[in-house]
Amino acid sequence: MTLIAEYGTILLVLACLFGFFMAWGVGANDVANAMGTSVGSRALTIKQAIIIAMVFEFLGAYLAGGSVTQTIRSGIVDSSMITPDQMIFGMLAALLAAGTWLLIASLKGWPVSTTHSIIGAVIGFAAVGVSVEAVHWAGVVPIVSSWIISPLLAGSISFMIFVTVHKLILDTDEPFANAKRYIPLYMFAVGFIIAMMTLTKGLKHVGLNLSVLESFGLAVLSGVMVTVIGVALMSRIKDESSGKSHLNSVERVFAILMIFTACAMAFAHGSNDVANAVGPLAAIAGVLQSGEIHAQSTVPGWVLLLGALGIVVGLATYGYRVIATIGRHITELTPSRGFAAELAAASTVVGASGLGLPVSTTHTLVGAILGVGMARGIAALNLRVIGTIFTSWVVTLPAGAILSIIYFLIFSAIFS
Repeated sequence: MTLIAEYGTILLVLACLFGFFMAWGVGANDVANAMGTSVGSRALTIKQAIIIAMVFEFLGAYLAGGSVTQTIRSGIVDSSMITPDQMIFGMLAALLAAGTWLLIASLKGWPVSTTHSIIGAVIGFAAVGVSVEAVHWAGVVPIVSSWIISPLLAGSISFMIFVTVHKLILDTDEPFANAKRYIPLYMFAVGFIIAMMTLTKGLKHVGLNLSVLESFGLAVLSGVMVTVIGVALMSRIKDESSGKSHLNSVERVFAILMIFTACAMAFAHGSNDVANAVGPLAAIAGVLQSGEIHAQSTVPGWVLLLGALGIVVGLATYGYRVIATIGRHITELTPSRGFAAELAAASTVVGASGLGLPVSTTHTLVGAILGVGMARGIAALNLRVIGTIFTSWVVTLPAGAILSIIYFLIFSAIFS
């Protein structure tokens, strides 16, 4: 207990700084998942995307970011084997390690998983700082398998959505008339799926424990509302002359869809991924307050606010680099392609959360964009960029672990 009595305030200040740094990394790197396709398809400018993301990420993180969060990430560490001192040093090291890796990845423009960064960091400190037995290695298997499952699933769904867009709209004699006819159905799907994603994954933290039937009803209502607003916006778009400009009018109709998907993805992302930054911070705050380790701890409002602010600052300062990679460098995106990718990514996250599968938004969205690219043939993909992205994914877990071990040893030496 002497550690907390002697250094409690300093440790809390460090925890807040590192938590903010980690949240900054989430904003700089992960928010591109919500915005990359909208920018790449030119449905939104980078400036518009950053404004939308700042508003909706903040709302998602603050309103639905978790009144109770599982601070010992995903049952990866056995809390009974860790002392309060080790917990404080370990979580400080994990935040700083994950933040450092996200800074490196963001500078390079690599879209990596913030979830895997923090999990790798927690595994690192637990294995070396406590003991190898303290890590639930069985919990690591689904994480590694999600590297393959989520991109494959999202890629397959986006491929199918894009094929239906071609069959029903783009490859017909009257693409504009068919766009007006079928796009309301896609609008309903967007509203429904993203609402289901938010209701099932986000809002349970606020204490809104809705039944499946209630969630379904609200999601249907959201789908109808999105359709009504979308149809009103669509009515302003007039058909231009035939030929290529004919398809330009169709793409402008899809661009309206992209605004809805961008807002909703940002909200859902903020509500899910703020936990990567505030989970360890809440764990440290809990130990400093009570002197004991709780497997679950309530997240104070100020911690969520700090996480939400960090995300917004990260996005505003460095988000554009990863947005460019996701939106422009993998394959050429138009609003219809970007829409297919975003809807597929959202559907995959909803489906996976329903099944309890651990998936990364980053991996899912990159997989979805690859699916859209594949629908146009392998030549449409930038294989060099894809290779770099896949390498950065594999490196994320060990990089987080190694950095975490180094920082853990440094903190132990300084404060012990």
